[in-house]
Amino acid sequence: MSSPTSFNRRLQRLFITGLLTLLPIWLTWVVVKFVFLMLSEISRPVIEPMLANLAVAANLAWLAQPWVHGALGVLATIGVILLSGFMARRVIGRRLLAWLESLIQRIPLASTIYGSARKLLDILQTKPDGTQRVVLIDFPHTEMKTLGFVTRVMREQGTGRELAAVYVPTTPNPTSGYLEIVPVEKMTPTNWSVDQAMSFIISGGAVAPEFIPFTAPAATDAAPSNPTP
Repeated sequence: MSSPTSFNRRLQRLFITGLLTLLPIWLTWVVVKFVFLMLSEISRPVIEPMLANLAVAANLAWLAQPWVHGALGVLATIGVILLSGFMARRVIGRRLLAWLESLIQRIPLASTIYGSARKLLDILQTKPDGTQRVVLIDFPHTEMKTLGFVTRVMREQGTGRELAAVYVPTTPNPTSGYLEIVPVEKMTPTNWSVDQAMSFIISGGAVAPEFIPFTAPAATDAAPSNPTP
C-alpha cells in the first residue's frame, strides 16, 4: 500500500503533466477566439438576417441554428482578412486604404490610436537602421533581462547620449506591454528576427535558440594606451 506522501507526489505530477498538456491548447484557443470569434461578430448583423430569411424560404430550419451563424461568421472573417491582404497588394486597394486612413485622421481619438498602432506595426515589419530591432534590457535589475523591440532612437538633451524607446511585450499576449527608455549602451543586441522574438514571447520561452546573449557589450576605449618605457 502506498503512503499518503507518495500518493500526493503522484497526484502533483499528474496535475503538472495535465496542465502542461492543456496549456498549448488553451493558448491556441485564446488566439483563435480573439482573431476569429470576436471578429466574426462584425459579420453577424449581415449573416443572421440573411440565413433567417433563407431558412424560412427554403424550409431549412438548421440554417437558423447558432452554430451555423458562428461557423459562417468565422468563414466570413477569414474571407475578409484574405481579401484585405489581396487588396493591399493592388493599386486600387492602396488607394482605398489611403482614403480610409485620411478619414480616420479626421477623428481626434481614432487618429491617435490608429496612427500609433500603424506606425508600431510598420516599424516592426521593417529592418532596423543602425540599431538592432530585438534587444535585451535589464529588468527588474541588472542580473535579469527582458526582451524588447527598439521602436526609436533619440538623444538625451544636453549630453547627446543615445537613448532608445523599447517596447516590452508581455507573455503570452504580446499585444499588451509597456514602454521603457533605455541608454543604447545598456542594451544587449541580439540577432533575432521579430518572428523569432514573437515565438519566444508567446511560448513563454519554450521556443528559443540554444544560445542567447546576456551581457551587454562593454564600452571600450578606442584610444590606444601608451606603453610604459
